[in-house]
Amino acid sequence: MIRSTHRRGRHKVFIGMAPGVGKTCRMLQEGKEALRDGTDVVIGLLETHGRQETAREAEGLEQIPRKRILYQGVELEEMNVAAVLARHPRLVLVDELAHTNVPGSERQKRWQDVEMLLISGLDVYSTLNIQHLESLNDLVAELTGVVVRERIPTRVLELADEVVLVDVTPETLQERLREGKVYAPEKVGQALTHFFQRRHLVALRELSLREVADRVDNDILSALSPVRERVMVCLANYHTSKRLLRRAARLAAAMDAPLLVLTVHDPNRFLSREESLIEEECRQLCDDVGGTFQREESAEILPTIARVAQEQRITQIVLGQTMRSRLKALFRRPLSERLQQQLRGRSIDLHLISEGLPMQAQEDIGP
Repeated sequence: MIRSTHRRGRHKVFIGMAPGVGKTCRMLQEGKEALRDGTDVVIGLLETHGRQETAREAEGLEQIPRKRILYQGVELEEMNVAAVLARHPRLVLVDELAHTNVPGSERQKRWQDVEMLLISGLDVYSTLNIQHLESLNDLVAELTGVVVRERIPTRVLELADEVVLVDVTPETLQERLREGKVYAPEKVGQALTHFFQRRHLVALRELSLREVADRVDNDILSALSPVRERVMVCLANYHTSKRLLRRAARLAAAMDAPLLVLTVHDPNRFLSREESLIEEECRQLCDDVGGTFQREESAEILPTIARVAQEQRITQIVLGQTMRSRLKALFRRPLSERLQQQLRGRSIDLHLISEGLPMQAQEDIGP
């Protein structure tokens, strides 16, 4: 049962570049410090992955028994949110924020469980690896060659009351791997030659450092600057739309700017089933990265983009730069030039992002 309260809990996230940097241990250490200071603390969910160091750090902290769920004949365990709410501590420690719950659970994701605890007035400490942020998904895949399946909406981190970076050097993390402090010995070799290559760790570490630094800078800038940047990304119903949206989300985050996702449809043309599905996926992704989705019906695509940009006081527009045949390019001005003509007299920057679309793809925004 959820107890009524006017207080929303505070959320503190411990973030790092990869598994093994010490996020969970740091969370447990701070949890025990709070306990010594008189705060009522429990562990809602802890994943030790067999690490003795982590298990030792948990000693002395009360753990809420997990909920057992039968799935396809196998009994699995998840955080027992109802039991945590019934216990009603002041502070709950929750590991692996990006975890996907067992099918059939009350909520699909662990971050949604945490949200339930927060709106119930409980403070939460949680842990997260940088590669699980939705807005960084494409970039992480490009940097490491690994597509991360478990992701959380970027807004979850943006709404956190405090973000703590837990950092070690790539060399230190690799040494921890070799010592068996991260994975079982049989997995170490594969980890070192794949995800835990030094160049991958360097790139992920830079992303982590930048994410926390941008958060600090944005807090300062939002207090000092009365004029905000406003970013708009224009999407077509192509498979690359989600990649374009994520790029725009990173730009908006770097500028501490609101993000508007615009798609313009010709009312005389019906969307295919595939196009409708891609649009719905973009709506969900827009929500995940904290943007606003706007759909306009018009056969005049560029004038509509210009009108919306003026109405929403947009300062930055992100466009996909689609591929066109050389012959077509000779007889038609680029989309960016035609849009700049529509925007004449307005101080708006255009960002052209290569989409790598098939040669027959349309240049205009919209299907």
